[in-house]
Amino acid sequence: MQRPPHEDFSLKETKPHLGGGKVTGDKLTSTYDLVEQMQYLYVRVVKAKDLPGKDVSGSCDPYVEVRLGNYKGTTRHFEKKSNPEWNQVFAFSKDRIQASVLEVSVKDKDVVKDDFIGRVVFDMNEIPKRVPPDSPLAPQWYRLEDRKSEKAKGELMLAVWMGTQADEAFPEAWHSDAATVSGADGLANIRSKVYLSPKLWYLRVNVIEAQDLQPSDKGRYPEVYVKAILGNQALRTRVSMSKSINPMWNEDLMFVAAEPFEEPLILSVEDRVAPNKDEVLGRCGIPLQYVDRRLDHKPVNTRWFNLEKHIIVEGEKKKDMKFASKIHLRVCLEGGYHVLDESTHYSSDLRPTAKVLWKSSIGVLELGILNAQGLSPMKTKDGRATTDAYCVAKYGQKWVRTRTIIDSFSPKWNEQYTWEVYDPCTVVTIGVFDNGHLHGGDKNGRDSRIGKVRIRLSTLETDRVYTHSYPLLVLHPSGVKKMGEIHLAVRFTCSSLVNMMHLYSQPLLPKMHYIHPLTVSQLDSLRHQATQIVAMRLNRAEPPLRKEVVEYMLDVGSHMWSMRRSKANFFRIMGVMSGLVAVGKWFDQICNWKNPITTVLIHILFLILVMYPELILPTVFLYLFLIGVWYYRWRPRHPPHMDTRLSCADNAHPDELDEEFDTFPTSRPADIVRMRYDRLRSIAGRIQTVVGDLATQGERLQNLLSWRDPRATALFVIFCLISASVLYVTPFQVVALLGGFYVLRHPRFRYKLPSVPLNFFRRLPARTDCML
Repeated sequence: MQRPPHEDFSLKETKPHLGGGKVTGDKLTSTYDLVEQMQYLYVRVVKAKDLPGKDVSGSCDPYVEVRLGNYKGTTRHFEKKSNPEWNQVFAFSKDRIQASVLEVSVKDKDVVKDDFIGRVVFDMNEIPKRVPPDSPLAPQWYRLEDRKSEKAKGELMLAVWMGTQADEAFPEAWHSDAATVSGADGLANIRSKVYLSPKLWYLRVNVIEAQDLQPSDKGRYPEVYVKAILGNQALRTRVSMSKSINPMWNEDLMFVAAEPFEEPLILSVEDRVAPNKDEVLGRCGIPLQYVDRRLDHKPVNTRWFNLEKHIIVEGEKKKDMKFASKIHLRVCLEGGYHVLDESTHYSSDLRPTAKVLWKSSIGVLELGILNAQGLSPMKTKDGRATTDAYCVAKYGQKWVRTRTIIDSFSPKWNEQYTWEVYDPCTVVTIGVFDNGHLHGGDKNGRDSRIGKVRIRLSTLETDRVYTHSYPLLVLHPSGVKKMGEIHLAVRFTCSSLVNMMHLYSQPLLPKMHYIHPLTVSQLDSLRHQATQIVAMRLNRAEPPLRKEVVEYMLDVGSHMWSMRRSKANFFRIMGVMSGLVAVGKWFDQICNWKNPITTVLIHILFLILVMYPELILPTVFLYLFLIGVWYYRWRPRHPPHMDTRLSCADNAHPDELDEEFDTFPTSRPADIVRMRYDRLRSIAGRIQTVVGDLATQGERLQNLLSWRDPRATALFVIFCLISASVLYVTPFQVVALLGGFYVLRHPRFRYKLPSVPLNFFRRLPARTDCML
């Protein structure tokens, strides 16, 4: 696989003309100050009156056609109406205007040919300009004219003005660059929208006990467990150890629930009468609207619920037979936890579910999505390659989606969005996608991913505008590929520096995560359920935010095994350890007198610290302070971005990438799976050896005093007694000096053989002899 040039994947600083150039110092003061201004011609068609009719009743089927050069937009038509109301807005990009006249015509819908009723003509040089926050331009009545510019019957209420993308009419307007999209569904799929994630709760079900169960077979002890179902989530307790009709469990089951609560919690008590046969002893349903909400660690009250038994004979349900069986539960919605729907490494929100527990915001994040350059073709239309790109940005519970730019490899969005920030140690994610639901495409089609960018807020300086072009990188089975670049402007404004600094001393997650922590397996399962719920709810919005888009933004599946990612993490560990290795090599050079002057200076420093130990900690902290001040000159000036070399994506083996993109469970042929399994066994064997060596060293340490080797333990005990006697009468400074000078002794006094303590330690026994 040929490796592309590394510089193609670099971050580039840019200097766009933001906010129309209205700059005061470092602050930008215009309305949309993080994007480039885009001029639009807006036409608001409100209504018409006194339109002439073509039939006996005097009515017509009117619609309005707005024409500017080669661009044409039409309103919906009404049947048999002389005074229609449309209230539709049309927006024409100034960059594409090639006409000097705007023509607004009223036509009568007909099967064969639409009849012309009248028109209003505007000179482009006479159209007024409007800049928010000015009030909207009031529409006016215009008398219709015929093609000879003579008065015709009927009037049309219009408002025409020049504005920018900051105009209130912009989001819902029909755009000239989307003229090829037809139908209400198609137009809805290309407009910009803001979405909110559903409010997620952890539901804790503590199953305590059941009483007076009535199994069908009275002659055996029941093997009873409880199954709980909430939507698509199903969990069960272990089989009760008490073999009676009053079983006990005292076991917690955790679910994810989303407001508004649509489905009840269904509990069923079941008896395992045979290996593959379970008998339902009773059921109960609990609506979540009536469940207690807990904000702290104090337990809620327990409740007894009646169990109802459903007797089914020959596939038909008879009437319910109520009986005295009950189940004892403690059910509550946990408001003190943060429901994790993202990876904890790049989470965009860390607040608890209950709003009363939220702290005040510390600032504002502003994001300007400017444009993209050099996007790859994502599909073919009419025999040619094309891309219909849009952006999605996610921070906290708020998702934003830009409008779709039709058929462009260099789309310009210039849309600006704002979020409140509650914690600086969070990440905003921006993804670029190709809209696959236009031009009458398959409704089951998918929006293809073009790339993704993550920006950690804590790496940004406050009140500074960052304008950079980020590479859009996507990993394919054939290797990493650059799909284009996205141009962003980011500003993090801090409202309270004291509150933000205070946050660095606070726990990352809400306190319930530490008082009553969830297990790693629980968190993985709950995160999977949370992402599925968020994807399902956003897919039901209008226009929908597709499931594949939500899953890509939330990094669903990032926990799956990847040889490439494992290598990257190993090299990250080696990078962290490289500093310690460098210090070890430097100290080895000192001990071996590679540079005698440095070694003598270290001897003097060591002598001073031993004689005045109270200087050790101040010296260490002063040294760290000086290092930090020295490195300030070379502090990073750009936000971090996706690094292909760090990710080991630029030199990954094709088979490793094919394994990473494999489904779970696998869909590859048996011989390939066998080869990968053998490779995984060899890697695991090396890890197993390293873990075994660590265990061996730990067991040798334990066996110093265990008398497993009586001679070694006797020697160590005698050595400890002699050492204690000597240290009791010898000042500590003398011992430290002698030990330090011994370690730093000249090479002519050294031996190449291992030291006596090391030889003694390596001879100690370990439990490897007991391993099979």
